[in-house]
Parts: sequence; C-alpha cells; structure tokens
Amino acid sequence: MPVPRNGQEPQNSSLAGPLLRLGADLRTLFVPVVAQVNQFGALRDSLNDFGQSLNNFRYNPRPSFSAAPASAVFMKLIVKVFPEITIKSRPVRKHFIRQLSKNIRSVLKDLDPELEVTGVWDNLEVETRQADPRLLREMIERLVCTPGIAHFLEVHEYPLGDFDDVLEKCKLHYADRIPGKIFAVRCKRAGKHEFTSMELERHVGSRLRQECNAAGISLKNPEVEVRMEVRDQRLFVIHRQHDGMGGYPLGSLEQTLVLMSGGFDSTVAAYQMMRRGLMTHFCFFNLGGRAHELGVMEVAHYLWEKFGRSQRVLFISVPFEEVVGEILSKVDNSQMGVVLKRMMLRASTHMARKLTLDALVTGEAISQVSSQTLPNLSVIDSATDMLVLRPLIASHKQDIIDTATRIGTAEFAKHMPEYCGVISVNPTTRAKPGRIEHEEAQFDMAILERALERARLVPIDRVIDELGQDLKVEEVREALPGQIVIDIRHPDAQEDDPLELPGIEVQALPFYAVNSRFKDLDANRQYLLYCDKGVMSRLHAHHLLSEGHANVRVYRPESLKPEAGRSK
Repeated sequence: MPVPRNGQEPQNSSLAGPLLRLGADLRTLFVPVVAQVNQFGALRDSLNDFGQSLNNFRYNPRPSFSAAPASAVFMKLIVKVFPEITIKSRPVRKHFIRQLSKNIRSVLKDLDPELEVTGVWDNLEVETRQADPRLLREMIERLVCTPGIAHFLEVHEYPLGDFDDVLEKCKLHYADRIPGKIFAVRCKRAGKHEFTSMELERHVGSRLRQECNAAGISLKNPEVEVRMEVRDQRLFVIHRQHDGMGGYPLGSLEQTLVLMSGGFDSTVAAYQMMRRGLMTHFCFFNLGGRAHELGVMEVAHYLWEKFGRSQRVLFISVPFEEVVGEILSKVDNSQMGVVLKRMMLRASTHMARKLTLDALVTGEAISQVSSQTLPNLSVIDSATDMLVLRPLIASHKQDIIDTATRIGTAEFAKHMPEYCGVISVNPTTRAKPGRIEHEEAQFDMAILERALERARLVPIDRVIDELGQDLKVEEVREALPGQIVIDIRHPDAQEDDPLELPGIEVQALPFYAVNSRFKDLDANRQYLLYCDKGVMSRLHAHHLLSEGHANVRVYRPESLKPEAGRSK
C-alpha cells in the first residue's frame, strides 16, 4: 500500500481502522513493560552505586578519610589456649574452651564481678574495667597459674584504620622504647584484607625508624619487638606477653585422689595432675603428728588456691595411729614399709570409690626409697584394683626439688614436720606376694575400718574453719602499743609490700619458720600473726595455741575484707 507524501490517509482505508486499533492495543500492552524496564534500570543503577560504596569502604592502605578515634579501652587480655587443645575435634575443642572460659570467670570473679570473657576456637578475650594496678597485677598472677593457658597478651584494642593510623597507634605505646634501639615489627593477621602482614610491617617499621630515632631494624635479634594483631576490622597493639602453665582446663577431665604427705614428691605429683586438667582431691594419712597434719593442710590449701581455685575439692584426713600401732606389733620388721603402703592404698581406694573418683595419685619414683623398687611397687599395687598414677615415676630427685621450688612448695616441704612411725631396720627391696599376705593375715582389718569411719572430709577452702572448731582463734582488727605484729608472709612478699604500722613493732618471720622459732620469743609479750589472706596466720595461730602458747592472736586489719563466700 503506498504511503502518502503529504500526511493524508491512503485512498484505500479499509484496513486503517483495524491497524490503528492494533497499534493502540500494542501501546497499551508495552507501556507497563517499558515502565518496569525503567524501574529495573533504576534498581540496577542503585545496586551499582551501593557496590561502588562497598568498594570505597574496603580497606585501602591510604584512604582519603581519617580513621575513627579510638574508644575508651580498659585492660584487655588475649588468652592463647594450650596448643594440644587446638588440634582436638570441634566438639572436644569447644568443650575445653567453654570450660577454660568458665574457670577464668571463677578465678577472677572476686576481683571483678563484671569481668567479660569471650572467645573463638583458639583464644579467649578477657576484658576488665578495673583500674587499680594491684588488682590488675593480681589478675595476671592468677591467670599465669590457671591450667589450660599457654600464654596471654596484654593488648590495647583499636578500630582498624589505614597504615598511617596503625603507625600512630604503635607510636602511642612504643615511641619511648624505640629511640637508640634495634627493633622489629611483628604482625599477625586474621580475616580478609587487601594487604599482607609483611606490607603493614614494612610501612610501620620504616616510619618508626624515621620518626622515633631508632638505631636500626633487625628481624633476627631485635632489642625491642613492636607486636600487633589484626583481626578483621580490629587492631590489637601488644604490650607484653605472660607465659601460662599450659595443660588442660580443670574440670574438663576426670577427678583423682592424691595421697599427700606434704613433702617434695607428693606436692609436685599433685601439681602435675592439676596441670593436666585433672581435679585433684587431697588425702592425708595422719600417723600421729598434729603438726604434720597442720603442715599438710597448709600446703594442700596453697596448691589449691594457686593452681586449682576454680574448682571445689576435698581435703581428707584419715587417722592412721592405730593402723601404725597394729603394724608395729604384728608385722615383721622388714615388711613394715610395704604393708603400710598397702594399707594406705586400701584406705584411699575406699575413699575414692565413696567419692566416685577414677584414679589414685602418688609421688613415688623408681628406687627413691626401699619401698619404691619395681618388685615392691608391684606388690603394693596388688592391694587395689583401682588405677594408680605415678607422674614422677622416672623423675630424678633434684628435678622434683627444682619443680617444687618453682611452684612454691619447696619451703613447705623443707620445714614439714616428720613423723616416721614405721621405720624398718633392714627393709626389703624384693617383697614377695606370699610373704606379704602371710604378714597381713596377722593384721586386724577392723582397725583399718575404724580409721575409715573416723576420716574427716572437709572442703579445702574450709580447712581453717574445721581447725577452729575445738580451739577458738581470736582475731583483732587493730594492733595496740606493746603488741608485736609478726609478718609470716613469704620473704618475697615482705620485700615487695613491707608491712609498716606507726607505733607498732613489726617482725618478719616466714611461715615456714614460725613453729620452730616461736618458742624462742619472749613469752611475756603479745604476738599478732599477719598474712595477706588470713589463712596461714590462722593455721599457725591455731597450732601455737594447741601447743600451749596463749600469747598469740591473728591480726586482720579492716582494710582486708573476707572474700565473698569464703573464709579468709
């Protein structure tokens, strides 16, 4: 059909009407589609703008905006867990981490009830708002002795900015330590970033050298290490690192019963079990010495308070005087030592089953004494069907003493009162099962049963209250002129924080020397025993009173408040 040149309709207009109506219908149909296409276009443009914004927000080593100012920070610790924990399966690892977090809260709750503990799969973050330096130092000391911690870092946390902002944060903490020193920059990074740890180290290191007058940079032997960690959009500047005791968290594994004599061996064995994450209850066999019982209570309380205070454990005292008397009268001299050990194992097995514990622990080492030869140990073990753990079995005596010195039990062991109720003249080193059974056939087992019936089970944090039931120990809040305050703390504690009381005479007499040297003091003077917590002072005051010294009390100034829920 020809198209008109002047805009007039064609002569043949029979199809014009339908075509016009069809065009109108098509326009009606496509207008909404075009509108939706336009809407999608607008949405596409919005998404593009949002994507561009995200790209602009992604980390740029040198962005055009300045980093946000650091928020107020308090003491923050990053706790690194024992490496063996990190290689466990996910459920086991979560169990260990959860238990460690719980233990940290329990250990520090009396210092900061609002303590915050959060964590991920390989570390925990501990935050406190407390600002008292002595309180913060006490927190660190407790964490150092908490099983399950490999080490922990004192850090300051900041939001992650550009490289220059990271530099400024490092200068805040290291600018006064770098001048004239050879240093290195160490950076650990976790998360996705558009830079590497080495790039950040190079930038911060070169600028610190220029701006802080450093002597140089050495990655192998630096005098100062500038350490930081980057996690996602957070920056941690590390001040110092504290080594922990390692091991597994207490409460994450089973429970044991350690046979305590208070000497080097048993205390180190108990420590080794606690370090491995095993809750350790204490069992003491009183062979007839009140002073010995007091000393063992003291060292057991010390071990619990320093390494195991996150868990409640028991101190068990079994009166063994009659058992010793029966052995002396009925058993051949050469077999006494082995028979006594077998009786102790029987008694401790009974107590362990009563408490549903899984194993016994002793401090025995190969051939350290006559009863600890392999034949004798084999005969001793046959007295029980319970697992007997000997963590020191292949340890040398000097190594045991060195460990006891390091953990603080050596002074207790050196001054532990001895009571050797059973001493063989020619002790056997190769005990025979048949011979031992013959000797034990003469023993009246009813005596052992009576000893078990009279056994005392006391929570370890209540041993002081138990001691005070038969003899009242008087406490005074203020020292009067004429009285002498005896500081029985460890010499290191006396040196770090000397006790000074205006107008009052103060004498330093360490706890391990009180019992032996108190009798040399003037009996006409009044003496007040003092220690930080009030535990050792009450123990020794109780013992001195029971020995007939009526001129002794406990000095507890008002500034020393008892801990909540504990007797101090």
